[in-house]
Amino acid sequence: MTSQSDRPAVLSVRNLSVDARTPEGLKRILDDVSFDLEPGKTLCLAGESGSGKSVTSLSIMGLLPKASLKVASGEILLEGRNIVGIPHRALRQIRGGEVAMIFQEPMTSLNPVMTIGEQLVEAIREHQADTAGSAVQIARSMLDAVQINDAAKRLKQYPHELSGGMRQRVMIAMALSCRPKVLIADEPTTALDVTVQAQILTLMRELRNEFNTSILLITHDMGVVAEMADRVAIMQHGRIVEQGDALAIFGTPSQTYTRELLAAVPRLGAHAGTDEPPRVSDMPKKATPAAGSILEVEKLSVTYGAKAGLFGRGAKNAPTVNEVSFAIKAGQTLGLVGESGSGKSTTGKAILSLIAFSGSVKIEGRETSGLSPSKMQPTRRAAQMIFQDPYASLDPRMSVGSAVAEPLVIHNVGNASERKDRVAALLKRVGLTTDAASRYPHEFSGGQRQRICIARALALEPKLIVADESVAALDVSVRARVLDLMLELQEQMGLAYLFISHDMAVIEKMSHHVAVMRGGRIVEMGTRRQVFENPSDNYTRDLMAAVPVPDPAYYRMRR
Repeated sequence: MTSQSDRPAVLSVRNLSVDARTPEGLKRILDDVSFDLEPGKTLCLAGESGSGKSVTSLSIMGLLPKASLKVASGEILLEGRNIVGIPHRALRQIRGGEVAMIFQEPMTSLNPVMTIGEQLVEAIREHQADTAGSAVQIARSMLDAVQINDAAKRLKQYPHELSGGMRQRVMIAMALSCRPKVLIADEPTTALDVTVQAQILTLMRELRNEFNTSILLITHDMGVVAEMADRVAIMQHGRIVEQGDALAIFGTPSQTYTRELLAAVPRLGAHAGTDEPPRVSDMPKKATPAAGSILEVEKLSVTYGAKAGLFGRGAKNAPTVNEVSFAIKAGQTLGLVGESGSGKSTTGKAILSLIAFSGSVKIEGRETSGLSPSKMQPTRRAAQMIFQDPYASLDPRMSVGSAVAEPLVIHNVGNASERKDRVAALLKRVGLTTDAASRYPHEFSGGQRQRICIARALALEPKLIVADESVAALDVSVRARVLDLMLELQEQMGLAYLFISHDMAVIEKMSHHVAVMRGGRIVEMGTRRQVFENPSDNYTRDLMAAVPVPDPAYYRMRR
């Protein structure tokens, strides 16, 4: 079996189809998928959620849940050997030894009750039959290879003691410890900050070159595809609709869907020369008062576990948020950007009194510091929050209509009939049909669930919305539609947003003003044009430099 360039393919997928078992019978979810992966090369499978990318990878690994999915037809050839339907023992030897996988969320992939060392040694001994002592040495050398400092110390630590980026490095070390021929990376950087993502992608390229490992990279981020891919396969509705060399896919895509994916990628610098986000509606903007701020924050500080040691003696913990100050006017957006652990989400929660804080927070001129929950309730009508994970934000046992109406019930707004009409109007406003009210969260896509959360946040007609990584988990095209919806709602309703994100390109699109956080402090703040076109802090410049550029020619020229 040979690939497109006549080099022998280490992995070939031929006419692979997968069926899902449903109450109505079998449903085809992967249809006639074929591609080749060359030795030492990277093939990117790209597309939206539900396109079949992860099902393809699980099929290769033999990890499809037998109760719900089955391979209907096709072949998966590993160096010419068809591994579909081989005995479990043989398949177990292939996993890790010849084909390894990195999953999207390392925290759920690592065993929380085993040390990092125990998990690495277990994988190494399973496939290399080394003694415990030699396995430990290999484990240490692999942590060194993935640039984790103080490897001997890290081997004794548990997953929760490491950052997200370090956990992902451990997963890469574990996957590469047995020198697999093929490494499957399923959205390995989606949950990571832009600077950590850049480090992980650089590391994967270096290790690919060092070990001559072939990489099947699964992602919906076309910037990552441009940086990593030799070849690209675009998936939609369980089929590969286009594939070819990365330069050709980005330069002259033949399919409308591919062009739509590329057009939806937020590009840093696309909104240069103005401090206003792009207009997305032909409707006139709501007139907003020129003076006064919806939100005023002065010297906000948050310290978790403020008292350390027995009876509060000993050194106190450092503040997570340290004397942060800013203000937001009606109809304006302040973009709050920084890496994980910088204090962004903590700031957002403190503003809405979801956690204890010191300092001053005023919403519509009303001081909220020290208010009891009952006294805070009237202010909550003016300020609402949209969280990162829409599925976790919705009660799976409540219908969508009940979830959207819940704030109205809590605040005793209207009677049952009026609330029903209000819910229907809210769902329509965020682009959903009124019949969505009778359905449940699991029946909707990720983008639709985030629209439901936006409708719920709008139920009480707030003046301020805190959006905490509200589009981070969405595919690029769905993200673009949700961002446009939020801009449209701001134009029509005069909403003020505190928009929290680690994505610099998204912050540039959404914001009037930008604040950059690091280590619990704001290190730079100004208008969008000031921060993006003339950044004064090196950290801001580093964040901007780490943003993936959706152009493979740029990376090939750099390398």
